[in-house]
Amino acid sequence: MGPLRWLPLLVRLLLLRPPGARPEGPIRAFVVPHSHMDVGWVYTVQESMRAYAANVYTSVVEELSRGQQRRFIAVEQEFFRLWWDGVASDQQKHQVRRLLDEGRLEFVLGGQVMHDEAVTHFDDQILQLTEGHGFLYETFGIRPQFSWHVDPFGASATTPTLFALAGFNAHLISRIDYNLKEARQELQFVWQGSPSLSVQQQIFTHIMDQYSYCTPSHIPFSNRSGFYWNGVAVFPEPPADGVYPNMSEPVTPANIDLYAEALVANVKQRAAWFRTPHVLWPWGCDKQFFNASVQFANMDPLLDHINSRAAKLGVSVQYATLGDYFRALHALNVTWRTRDHHDFLPYSTEPFQAWTGFYTSRSALKGLARRASALLYAGESMFTRYMWPAPRGPLDPAWALQQLQQLRWAVSEVQHHDAITGTESPKVRDMYEEHLASGMLGVRKLMASIVLDGPQSPTSGCAGPAGHFVTVYNPLAWTVTTIITLTIGFPGVSVTDELGHPVPAQIQNSTETPSAYVLHILATIPGLSYRHYGIRPTAGAQEGTQEPAATVASTLRFGRRLRRHASHGASRLVPVVNDCYTVLLDQDTNLMHSIRERQSNRTVRMTQEFLEYHVNGDLKQGPISDNYMFTPKDAAAPAWEAVEMEIVAGKLVTEIRQYFYRNVTTRDYTYAIYSRLTHVPQGHDRELLCHRIEQQYHVGPLELNREAVLRTSTDLNSRQVLYSDNNGYQMQRRPYLAYSNNSIARNYYPMVQSAFMEDGSSRLLLLSERAHGISSQGNGQVEVMLHRRLWNNFDWDLGYNLTLNDTSVVHPVLWLLLGPWSVTTALRQRSGLALQHRPVVLFGELAGTAPNRPGSQKQEAVTLPPNLHLQILSIPGWNYSSNHTEHVQNLQKGHRGKAQADLHRVLLRLHHLYEVGEDPVLSQPVTVDLEAVVCGLGPMVAVEERSLTGTWDVSTLRRWSWATETGHCRGCSTFPSRSPEGPTITIHPKEIRTFFVHFRQQ
Repeated sequence: MGPLRWLPLLVRLLLLRPPGARPEGPIRAFVVPHSHMDVGWVYTVQESMRAYAANVYTSVVEELSRGQQRRFIAVEQEFFRLWWDGVASDQQKHQVRRLLDEGRLEFVLGGQVMHDEAVTHFDDQILQLTEGHGFLYETFGIRPQFSWHVDPFGASATTPTLFALAGFNAHLISRIDYNLKEARQELQFVWQGSPSLSVQQQIFTHIMDQYSYCTPSHIPFSNRSGFYWNGVAVFPEPPADGVYPNMSEPVTPANIDLYAEALVANVKQRAAWFRTPHVLWPWGCDKQFFNASVQFANMDPLLDHINSRAAKLGVSVQYATLGDYFRALHALNVTWRTRDHHDFLPYSTEPFQAWTGFYTSRSALKGLARRASALLYAGESMFTRYMWPAPRGPLDPAWALQQLQQLRWAVSEVQHHDAITGTESPKVRDMYEEHLASGMLGVRKLMASIVLDGPQSPTSGCAGPAGHFVTVYNPLAWTVTTIITLTIGFPGVSVTDELGHPVPAQIQNSTETPSAYVLHILATIPGLSYRHYGIRPTAGAQEGTQEPAATVASTLRFGRRLRRHASHGASRLVPVVNDCYTVLLDQDTNLMHSIRERQSNRTVRMTQEFLEYHVNGDLKQGPISDNYMFTPKDAAAPAWEAVEMEIVAGKLVTEIRQYFYRNVTTRDYTYAIYSRLTHVPQGHDRELLCHRIEQQYHVGPLELNREAVLRTSTDLNSRQVLYSDNNGYQMQRRPYLAYSNNSIARNYYPMVQSAFMEDGSSRLLLLSERAHGISSQGNGQVEVMLHRRLWNNFDWDLGYNLTLNDTSVVHPVLWLLLGPWSVTTALRQRSGLALQHRPVVLFGELAGTAPNRPGSQKQEAVTLPPNLHLQILSIPGWNYSSNHTEHVQNLQKGHRGKAQADLHRVLLRLHHLYEVGEDPVLSQPVTVDLEAVVCGLGPMVAVEERSLTGTWDVSTLRRWSWATETGHCRGCSTFPSRSPEGPTITIHPKEIRTFFVHFRQQ
């Protein structure tokens, strides 16, 4: 993201006194050349490649080869891989390998992108990191050991844990709240990101000083920028004459002392923020080093000049990689303080610049990204089970892997910190959506080909007059009982399973299409398995006939009710009941009144309504909201004047439909809530399905400069304390904090998958299928921001089309769980997974004489203990030896081509879902037999435990240990002692363990 966004913060922080005195003795400055290359944001990937990104690698490789002292770090892999595969010559590839061998070019972070930390799910963080690391290891035999997370808008505590699991030795971040950066006495510490893993996966963390990752753009002796001799990148094409805007003045004998004074002064300013005399001085910024020749030609003599006067200036300088800096720091043997599992969210740069709006920006893209991730997860395991123990059809494995790889790339790409955040321009949003949609189509074709035993294109329309068969795949590693919802074109229908037995089903009118019908099917699907259902029209079938007809729901309508400011007299309540809840609805308001949780027999008062924050778009009138920032003028105001309600009651599902109208006379509603309770028949597992109230919302289109929230108000005595998740991995306590300014926005937090509030006996839990901003603005209240539509007259936003004039209608989903702590604690993780990985539904045409069940062999179900999650089961296709020495030797011999994918290596990752002490039973370590987990894939030949991204054998991984005030010893292994367990392994709370599994082909 662009340096202009830093200007307000820099102006303010430059006036601050650093928190400590400059270290004693000479300062050693590590000048780290880099280019911050956003994978998207304002320009598409292809526009960036054409304008500057390809030139970065071409010119850097050439210039590093010309100067032995020069260094450069490369970060995100998407641009590099495009350059490597489509631009680089054989000579340039040879130069890259040599520079890597000599340590003059270093890959840091190494993921496909620099992922956002607030609104991404940790599954997708791991995916994009694995994609990049797999390429680097397969191609060069290298494994990044340091992170460079300089631009995400706030820092999650999940990230250091994942980076430690990936084998990183140090972690670098930059953007934390300005108040925290001012208050911190030091910006380096050892971070124990997980309360359950703590010391086991702690990592040394460096927070950049007030200048962040950019070189200071202002130098006192020139009206041009400083240290950016190649100027500013030009779009759409590089200028023909090679002259770019804002090129710094060349270094000459006349100004070299002035340049030296400016650089040394800045080094000393940075040094005052740190304990040691080693100073990291990042040289670069956004879209820099597209002409590395002019960059190094000016910096080389400047560094030599400073070093010739080092004793006088008190500073020596050297080109360095990030690894050079951290190795020097580690060698000092300093004792560092530790930080616990708390994160650095939210993030503000000034009192009225709270970066909490992007938690919700472009909600449609956030939803699409998560659906794509879920489809990829399902496709990966289905293809793996198809291939092992032997392929069972004519499917071409190379084509299949290509479909998966396309979606892996698209899902990885959208995790970028200016992608899923919704902070990109409309044309870049379109690029992300096109890549996701194309990848999803390919994987759905793959899945249809597998279940239908031949190449197929999945259909997605309504079931036609002849009927359909439906194949439903459960990608989770335990049996799921759920409702499958389809849209069909006929009012009478029968549903049967593979054996022709009737299946409980219900039909009702569609809310979206007047001529269509919604069919609910109760499906029970074993783990990593699929079921087939036949759907046939019936001629006027009714209840009580011999045909296995779906039951028909009845609709009760309530007229439009006006918004009331106060209740008068007793309410007239309508109950909606299933085995777990009684939801009471107020006929006088058409709003929810309360919920009784039947196990505890406690009734909680609860109402839900839509409100809007009105925000400013005129800079002359004060602070503005935009893609990034949320700056409300006042408290949220009700966004409706009247509500209509329908209750669609059925034997299987009862749906409550509430339509919210902006004014009394309007015809179209702006908001709606569709709440669903399931009535689970006897003989079916009801634990998860019964214990949730499923809600889907209709939000929009919004009026301009409105931010829409769903507020749920209860009588829970929550004391305004909220809990929300870090990336779906762990929970953070979020007490309401009073600020002198902008308290509403600064008390918004990201919810990626779950959040809850509670009192002494009950907890209200919210589960989400996409990221949102969430806050508690009052005791017993929780509000979820669902949508934003903004415009402002900030020239920078207008110039880059970043005003977020989002006119879409969005349909987010939340599941509500209410009950005692013990119940909701046990259900939260598995219910969240059930929402995230809902069964995949594939349609096929049903001929009049076709059997219910398409041809396919029955597979053995996979069932894990309830506290374990099969996080991935895939065939990655990497073509390298698991033995590092052997792999490096193969590369040295020139065996570098990827002739064909390796289909024999299966990637298996298991995740313990619970924290230490969270649940008396589910928080216990769990022992599993991997042969039993993957029993359907054939005889197991070998199991190798690997690092998180698969590139390290954990038995050889020795991460650095940093001395801490708590006394953790240097040189100790940070992986727990693991005796040879064979296929039987024990997984401890919150552990994520990754394996390569090899099978005997049959």
